[in-house]
Amino acid sequence: MSTQDVDETDRTAKAPEGSTGQVLPWLRFVVGSALLLLPTLVILIVVARLGQISTTALTAMAGISIVTSIGLGWLNLRDFRTMGRYLDAVSLAKDAVPVPEEGSEAARAINLRVARLHRSWRRRLERQRAQSKISRDMLEAVTDPYLQLDENAIVVSANAAARELFGTRLLGRDIATLARHPDLLGAVSEVLAGGERRRVEFTLRGPVERILEARVTPFGDPGANGSRPIILSFYDITTLKRTDQMRADFIANASHELRTPLSSLIGYLETLRGPAKDDVEAHDRFLAIMQEQALRMGRLVNDLMSLSRIELVEHTRPTEPVSLRGVASHVIDALALKAESRRIKLVLNGPPGDMPVIGDSDQLTQLVQNLVDNAIKYGATDSEVTISLSTVDARAAGLGETEGSGRAVALSVRDRGAGIPREHLPRLTERFYRVDPARSRAVGGTGLGLALVKHITNRHRGRLAIDSEEGRGSTFTVYLPLQEIALSGKQPGHRGSSAA
Repeated sequence: MSTQDVDETDRTAKAPEGSTGQVLPWLRFVVGSALLLLPTLVILIVVARLGQISTTALTAMAGISIVTSIGLGWLNLRDFRTMGRYLDAVSLAKDAVPVPEEGSEAARAINLRVARLHRSWRRRLERQRAQSKISRDMLEAVTDPYLQLDENAIVVSANAAARELFGTRLLGRDIATLARHPDLLGAVSEVLAGGERRRVEFTLRGPVERILEARVTPFGDPGANGSRPIILSFYDITTLKRTDQMRADFIANASHELRTPLSSLIGYLETLRGPAKDDVEAHDRFLAIMQEQALRMGRLVNDLMSLSRIELVEHTRPTEPVSLRGVASHVIDALALKAESRRIKLVLNGPPGDMPVIGDSDQLTQLVQNLVDNAIKYGATDSEVTISLSTVDARAAGLGETEGSGRAVALSVRDRGAGIPREHLPRLTERFYRVDPARSRAVGGTGLGLALVKHITNRHRGRLAIDSEEGRGSTFTVYLPLQEIALSGKQPGHRGSSAA
């Protein structure tokens, strides 16, 4: 029995009020007394008619019968009222109710039995409540999402993981409004109709796609229409699927991008061992080129590994507080010498104080470093690269509903370079996509820098915006949800990461 059922019982068990409640006991008293007196009066009337008793004796006996019936009726009425009050008190009480002392032995015996029944019922109810709380707590603690559906496919309960996956407003909604995948809905319909347990894989769309395995399990007895309630459990298999895909992608990408530098290395080695074997000048020139190609392969492998690691955890949100201002300041310090070599000035703009986000400090450092490094590579000499921080409305930034303040941090990196033709902007975050392949390789780019930025932004549930105009430079802006949290003096991690 649930708490709601007990409350409903309490509401319906209240004693009647008003004039009817006052009249009924007395009406029962009169009727009961009359029923006790009726047999005696019938006997006296019969005896009187037979002439066996005088009128005086008959009157006296009738009076005695009336008094006796009234007395017995009064005693019964008192017992009934005592037991009624006790039953009312028991039905409305949550704790034990003392048995009243008034009343006859029979009334007290009945009240004692009612008290034992009440104690037994309370113990059973407390055990059921404790077991129900344990079950709810266990279900809340489970990291996998669970939904309970009734026989009409309406959500009647959900754990914390399910609310995090589908949103907080789940109860009372049809499963079709939460996951519009035909295979999943088909499995739910089949099991509701009496089918056996089903297992189905589907992709949950969103800022970051997740691949889930749903297990549809029936439980309980069929309803009036033959349908049965079901439990829907979800298991995130994104990592497993992406690991297989990344293995194939890594082999394809590595084999394609490493072919050119490897061919160059092999060609120069053959030249050094053959025609240029004794040419010292050729040795120095070729070794410098070979070193450059080897470093390029190293950068490529590092970026591919970084991209694979980020994609592997892209569907899992970070949990640590990070100061974006601290990250930007560290990146400026790390790239100051590189910017100085091209006579580029790095400028940090924005209001003072922390702009905290929930994130991965290493990945956010890599994101800012990649953007600033690209601005230095492709910006004009004797110019300025501006890193700006500001807060904006999350909805206006295209983030939709966000937890916390409803605000977002905008981190913009602007260069004063040649700019990017508009037709190239939609494809800039693709792997190995280059606007100018020759220039990209000349400045040491791998074609993976903006792909890394995109995946890091996705993991942090943010958005990347690119604005560029030929001849005026480019601006890359990352919007991340602002969190109103205290960093407690904690500094973001600043381990090195490669920029491309």
